[in-house]
Amino acid sequence: MKDQEKEKSVEHFLNLIRKSKRGKFKVYIGMSAGVGKTYRMLQEAHSLLKNRVNVKIGYIETHNRAETAALAEGLPCIERKKVFYKGKELEEMDVQSILSQHPEVVIVDELAHSNIPGGKNEKRWQDVIDILESGINVISALNIQHIESINEEVHKITGIQVSERVPDKVLQMADEVVNIDLTADELIARLKEGKIYHPDKVEVALRNFFKPEKILQLRELALKEVASQVERKVDTEVAIDIRLRHERFLACISSNHETARMIIRKTARLASYYNSKWYVLYVQVPREDANRIKLSVQRHLINNLKLATELGAEVLQVRSKNIPATMVKIVDEKQITTVCIGKPHFHLWQVILKTNTFNQLLNKLSNSDTDLIILS
Repeated sequence: MKDQEKEKSVEHFLNLIRKSKRGKFKVYIGMSAGVGKTYRMLQEAHSLLKNRVNVKIGYIETHNRAETAALAEGLPCIERKKVFYKGKELEEMDVQSILSQHPEVVIVDELAHSNIPGGKNEKRWQDVIDILESGINVISALNIQHIESINEEVHKITGIQVSERVPDKVLQMADEVVNIDLTADELIARLKEGKIYHPDKVEVALRNFFKPEKILQLRELALKEVASQVERKVDTEVAIDIRLRHERFLACISSNHETARMIIRKTARLASYYNSKWYVLYVQVPREDANRIKLSVQRHLINNLKLATELGAEVLQVRSKNIPATMVKIVDEKQITTVCIGKPHFHLWQVILKTNTFNQLLNKLSNSDTDLIILS
């Protein structure tokens, strides 16, 4: 075994050890304030307590909601620490007390919260990582708008720039991600009943954030986020031979402008229909090197790749002399279920069918239960 392979093997083993010692991490996600994330965490805490699990509240924010405050009663809490900042006495989660008391499970609300300056960590999610590393299990919560990678999408939907954000890597650490879902009508009804904000703030909220079209889009983001987290968990924890088949499309294009555009659009429609991930593969052969290809062809190619990105594809550009061999490699790496290609003219078919590697591609697709679609 090569030294590099040995290092990777050791690193993998160490990661397994660290993961086994680390506490379990569960995150509740909601499309907005008021869907019931904190309420659900407190319900879970009561259930754990009944089952004689040593669970404690590390930090809960009730937002003066009567139902939530009532549910918090009777649960053991770790007292918050008092911090003086700019002449005011404020309260923060006492991480050291949590580590010292070492409960089996700790409830930590407001994962995206920014800590008062002066402490060890700038953000609460960093505190949570410290708690997990000590072997304590954590149940936490956040709203969809606080996830780093979709912050801009949320800004476009709501017009609000969210400053407190959680890196995607933190969610990827989670052992469980649960979506707390409500319809737009249910959420607005809760708002009007005074279950989210004080009555004097309801009208302003209805005119701004809590509009049905905004809530619907945020709900979609939340559902997609949880679905992607579940898919990632399946990829890492479920053996390939027993996984459900998830459609993944690969559109293989050339520098031919019209054909490439047609393949991209048709594959985009297929991927949209199946609500699946899709890729666009362009293999740059030596004769299409940037120094040899015509500027007009290069411009069309760039526009087509841009179109693919706009339609939601992940674009793959590979330099290779062997297009079929590259396709085989990508099909395997990306676990493609359907390959989409354009209909070649008769002369090209003769060349293709005489190519041993293309026959290998057909065999590969056949053996891996991968479909080949020839688009006219």
